[in-house]
Amino acid sequence: MQIASSKIRILFTVMMLFMGSSVASAQQLIRQISIEGAERVEAATVVSYLDLRIGDLMTQASFDRALKGLFSTGLFADVSLRQEDTTLVVSVVENPVINQIVFEGNDKLDDAELLSELQLRPRHVFTRTKVQSDVSRLYQVYRRNGRFSVSIEPKVIRLEQNRVNLIFEIVEGDITKVQSIRFIGNTHFDDSSLRSEISTKETVWYRFITADDRYDPDRLSYDQEMLRRFYLKEGYADFRLISAVAELSNDRDSFFITFTIDEGERYKFADLKINSQLRNFDSSVLDEHIIVSTGEWYDSNLVQEISDRLTDALGDLQYAFVSVRPDIKRNREEQTIDISFQINETPRVFVERIDVNGNVRTLDKVIRREMLLVEGDPFNKSKLARSEQRVRNLNFFENITMSVKPGSTPDRTVVDIEVSEKSTGELSIGAGFSTNDGPLADFRIRERNLLGKGQDMLLSATIAGERTEFDFAFTEPHFLDRDVSAGVDLFHITRDLQDESSFNQRRTGGAFRVGFPLSERWRDTVRLRLERNDITDVDSNASRFIRDQEGQRDTAAISQRLTYDNRNSSLFPTEGLLYWLDTEFAGLGGDAEYLSGKTGVSYFYSIVDNWVLNLLGEVGAIGSYSDEDVAINERFFLGGSTLRGFEQAGLGPRDIVTDDSLGGNYFYRGSAEVTFPVFLPEELGVKGHAFSDFGTLWELDSKGINVEDDGTIRASAGVGLSWRSPFGPIRLDWAVPFAKEDFDEEEVFRFNFGTRF
Repeated sequence: MQIASSKIRILFTVMMLFMGSSVASAQQLIRQISIEGAERVEAATVVSYLDLRIGDLMTQASFDRALKGLFSTGLFADVSLRQEDTTLVVSVVENPVINQIVFEGNDKLDDAELLSELQLRPRHVFTRTKVQSDVSRLYQVYRRNGRFSVSIEPKVIRLEQNRVNLIFEIVEGDITKVQSIRFIGNTHFDDSSLRSEISTKETVWYRFITADDRYDPDRLSYDQEMLRRFYLKEGYADFRLISAVAELSNDRDSFFITFTIDEGERYKFADLKINSQLRNFDSSVLDEHIIVSTGEWYDSNLVQEISDRLTDALGDLQYAFVSVRPDIKRNREEQTIDISFQINETPRVFVERIDVNGNVRTLDKVIRREMLLVEGDPFNKSKLARSEQRVRNLNFFENITMSVKPGSTPDRTVVDIEVSEKSTGELSIGAGFSTNDGPLADFRIRERNLLGKGQDMLLSATIAGERTEFDFAFTEPHFLDRDVSAGVDLFHITRDLQDESSFNQRRTGGAFRVGFPLSERWRDTVRLRLERNDITDVDSNASRFIRDQEGQRDTAAISQRLTYDNRNSSLFPTEGLLYWLDTEFAGLGGDAEYLSGKTGVSYFYSIVDNWVLNLLGEVGAIGSYSDEDVAINERFFLGGSTLRGFEQAGLGPRDIVTDDSLGGNYFYRGSAEVTFPVFLPEELGVKGHAFSDFGTLWELDSKGINVEDDGTIRASAGVGLSWRSPFGPIRLDWAVPFAKEDFDEEEVFRFNFGTRF
């Protein structure tokens, strides 16, 4: 048995040796690698991508890996591997190289804009996969620009040395506009009312100046949120947006948008209370900030406003680390909403870092110096909101977003500022008409953000029928990196005042000014002015008071302007107050010796959406502290834009014989104006105005001339229409005086128009 077993083991060993020699003969070792078809790519480069080396076994699995590696490079259109005894032969067909990329038929988008969207470039390897990807990118670009009917066809022209020219033949087509916007499920608001709440608009003839009637998927998503906010503001707390569908017409010429909504029921406020978890704090001191009452219609905007008011009030009471959260409970049976404003202490959180992104030209410090929060400060939501408004008031950016992100530890937070810059430079030539100055033309160069430092430089020239003016101004808003503005002004102005006062005036001079804050809202500006004033071409029949002042006078004066500003926007305010106090002392040199002062206030109040009330009042006085009278070029004048319904210098002291306007030493004026939307779409920028102006001008310190000087009140009322057109601001006012004197000069219509191109 042992002998038999031994024989079996010997036989098994011989068989295994025989099988091993057979496998080895089938799977040869690579002794040499040969490359065929490589022209531009070096043979060593091909080998480096093979994932096979001399000495490796030639197996199907290793061949598959090698093929994948070579194809993944994108260098080859075709690859094959074959075994010739112990030699591995690699045969490749190289992809061509792009010689030139050409766009044909593109009129609306230039070559540079399209090329920036492509992956392919000249001297890159051409692959059909990348071409198809780039065609898709180009379609996206045109669709972002509202052209959904665009057709893009890539063409390849083969050249010698395995090179190609890639040509994109483009038929741009017309802009695909929104033909119709419809709503399904709305019973309390008609389609027209809902269309006014969203940013996408139906195409009509006058929308050639905007892109709001172009279909944009991102805008459609934004519109869905706008609809939700509108219904919540109106009290429909159960509102649901079921769907928003945009359908492209068969001819790819227009879109039809349909919103399907469920309005739900309208709710009213019921119980409103404050529930404070702060120790030893009497929440009743906050009751005045609950600005709604039981029984009023629910408004989500008011709920958020109350939360913000409570947060701000607590911050003023030195509770910096609190949260105010409205707890909303709906009673669907009675259609009421109970709200409890929950006040809780929050962990102490400090600002770890402020990151600024998106500013290409503008320096970081220009944005940071407007922030009321700095690194290390306790985080304050109210200060962050006011900081955002301060950055917006710079008017350097198209969009501004300030968000809060977690910091490196739970008690740290990061403020992230994302901005999108807009053009701050102006180079313009203008033409227009003004009631005061007649036909006009101007040339203007201005940069409001010089070298990205926030500096403002202006050079302008205006030539009009009754005025010629040349100005240069430069302002450094943060002199020596402090919240102190410094600037210089140079001017040369000539005015034809023959119609008003029978003389011409020429003013040449300059000023230095410094402004500094007294607090967040209060600011003071000090100004030193040097000016030469010439009264020329006095009519021989002019008032003796004017003839006596013909000639040259020099003025050296120092003035200050104190302002308080809490308006919600310095550009287009709808709420808030602006107060000013101007004083000037002349007598530092030259001929003028007087003291003057003006103070006034302008108050803005939002009555309802897009209805704004503006109340303005101002008083002023000037007097000489020497034997000399106050000169006519230093007196106050009223009329025109300062008191509508009366001509420029159309009221106040006047020579009985010559009818020349002489100005006055004292004045007061006021105005009440309501700005409201008109029947035209809001995006056109057309506003209506109803106003009433009043005021008077009186007192001359010159004796011995016959003067009509009556300090009775003058008043007018009227309506106006303004348009922020792409050609410049246009305003038309119609005003009728209802309190006046016989010697006053009236002006029923005022028209101002200007354009720049």
